[in-house]
Amino acid sequence: MNDEVRQLWRVGDVECLMISCRSDAELQMRRIDSPDSPDGAILLRELYPTKSDLYERARDLRAKYERDAAI
Repeated sequence: MNDEVRQLWRVGDVECLMISCRSDAELQMRRIDSPDSPDGAILLRELYPTKSDLYERARDLRAKYERDAAI
């Protein structure tokens, strides 16, 4: 099984990734440069039946993290 990993966005030390496999996709939020894991500490993992649902959620999360980073 070949999973495709794609970075959707990065705000500060948080990145949002899409990991797709066949028909479904996983959204992961990771903290960059975390000492806990060389790939970054996973902050959030969500599964979606379609990529379009995942993209919508990723846009919402990006807006939230950009607002929080501006504070």
